[in-house]
Amino acid sequence: MRQIDFMDTTLRDAHQSLLATRMKTSEMLPVLEEMDQIGYYAFEMWGGATFDSCLRYLNEDPWERLKTIRKYVKRTKLQMLLRGQNILGYSNYPDDVLELFVRKMIEDGIDVVRIFDALNDPRNLEKPIEFAKKYGAHVQGAISYTVSPVHTIEKYVEFAKKIVDMGIDSICIKDMAGLLTAPMAYSLVKELKEKFSLPIEVHSHFTSGLADAAYWAAIEAGADIIDTATSALAYGTSQPAVEPFAMSLKDSKEFSMNLDMNKINHVNEHFIKVRAAHKADDVSMTTIDSRIFSAQVPGGMLSNLVSQLKAQNALDRYDDVMKEIPQVREDLGFPPLVTPTSQIVGVQAVLNVLNGGRYKMVTKETKNYVKGMYGKSPAPISEEIIKKILGNEKPINVRPADLLEPALDKAKKEIGDLAQNDEDLLSYVLFPQIAKPFLEKKYVAKVKVDFKMVDEYTSQFLPIYPV
Repeated sequence: MRQIDFMDTTLRDAHQSLLATRMKTSEMLPVLEEMDQIGYYAFEMWGGATFDSCLRYLNEDPWERLKTIRKYVKRTKLQMLLRGQNILGYSNYPDDVLELFVRKMIEDGIDVVRIFDALNDPRNLEKPIEFAKKYGAHVQGAISYTVSPVHTIEKYVEFAKKIVDMGIDSICIKDMAGLLTAPMAYSLVKELKEKFSLPIEVHSHFTSGLADAAYWAAIEAGADIIDTATSALAYGTSQPAVEPFAMSLKDSKEFSMNLDMNKINHVNEHFIKVRAAHKADDVSMTTIDSRIFSAQVPGGMLSNLVSQLKAQNALDRYDDVMKEIPQVREDLGFPPLVTPTSQIVGVQAVLNVLNGGRYKMVTKETKNYVKGMYGKSPAPISEEIIKKILGNEKPINVRPADLLEPALDKAKKEIGDLAQNDEDLLSYVLFPQIAKPFLEKKYVAKVKVDFKMVDEYTSQFLPIYPV
């Protein structure tokens, strides 16, 4: 019998998807030791939007969260999601920042680093993989899955070969929008297993209702690990629940699992209470969102678009924006809609609709994308679109981070003694506008911080669909 392992997303992606990443460390602590006894392969508990959210909304140091969880979790691997050269932000960072970040997160407790690039551009993964290997982590290379005329199994396998050659230890199919069908899951996993002798993990969201079937097909094709959440924080825009898979595998004659169902049930009771305490932030999704099939827009992106249009008194233009998003995505070379490309495409679509013409107003992020500062688009961008967006500027053809100057020394001078360690310095480099007031509040008593002003200043950079 072949054992299927489970990676639990409850402490990161599950509450990021359902509760706007508002779960506090204190709400995790009561059950961490029991979770550690369940038998999960790993906990995804850091990275993604958690770093930003800790600083911005929870008045928590994200580095302390990592260290604290590490104290309680002794058996299970701790996993984080790294946005390649973007680290945890929304644009590329220079290599000196990236290396220090990777070194510190591994020193502070991370065992497994899942690294992805929104465009599946291998150049944006070279250094993250190199540094994570250098400092001793298990490096998982992720394929950002989407559907378009240029995203084929052959292309995904070609990309996988490039990152396998960089030395990754396992492969993840990362289906952030829930577009992976059972036939595609079976075919892609089977092809990857035949080509590479590495563990294959499958990650999906239940937004469209496809994920359960996709997971079963992936298991039958040879997948080694599936990503699930405890049922209290599963389904909707989150991952499938662990309980049905565990029980079904328990009765299987082909596959086995090694999870303690009694402990799962007890832990789930705790997270039922935690979720109930976050009703104000709960997406409360009671049905699948079939609009994702036509617009290919992740569920979290939909809710944010509604908020943007409401703020502009333009909710009546919602259908127009939904029709414009696929057009902008096609114009930009079919990027997968995942941070930061989801923001770029979504905001530009809103501008196109509200300004009464396509690309009459263009964001700085759209210009940088077309210029190549985020990487190479999956499909070529037409000369007409390049001219319309860049004017006489020319796109770059080098690794984007090669154009960035080292940033650590400059940041040290800017933040001074307020950064009392490398972790503080990195928080400042990644999120200067929110980290500085956070550090002032942390180290200097009774400093009044206007977080409303900070949020307004940085709102343009917030993820439409956090990953």
